[in-house]
Amino acid sequence: MSRLPIALAAALTIAAGLGVRLVWDGPVSKYAGDALYTVLIYTLVLLVRPRTRPWAAAAVAAVLSWAIEFAQLGEIPPALQPVLGSTFNPPDLLWYAVGAGAAWGAHALWLRRRTPARP
Repeated sequence: MSRLPIALAAALTIAAGLGVRLVWDGPVSKYAGDALYTVLIYTLVLLVRPRTRPWAAAAVAAVLSWAIEFAQLGEIPPALQPVLGSTFNPPDLLWYAVGAGAAWGAHALWLRRRTPARP
């Protein structure tokens, strides 16, 4: 898979996250942001290794998201808090899984549509 569509997906994910924050507030934007955070990590995994299988990219994105969330149980340096957060919130773990699953599904569909059918 070419890196250009992956970079575009990453940019769209960032735009979607910012758009959600502009349109909604409260739990909708918070949890949508959590899911999109994991989708962004998914795209970054693919930028580094474009041939990564969807299930593997989803697993890496979910595990990294969860690791960052659990790191919030300790002290996150103030300079990193805008990116990594500062407060552990257990429901975030579910929404990271939702984001990883959504990215996995979208990626698998993309690959299926791009692969020619075999007789």
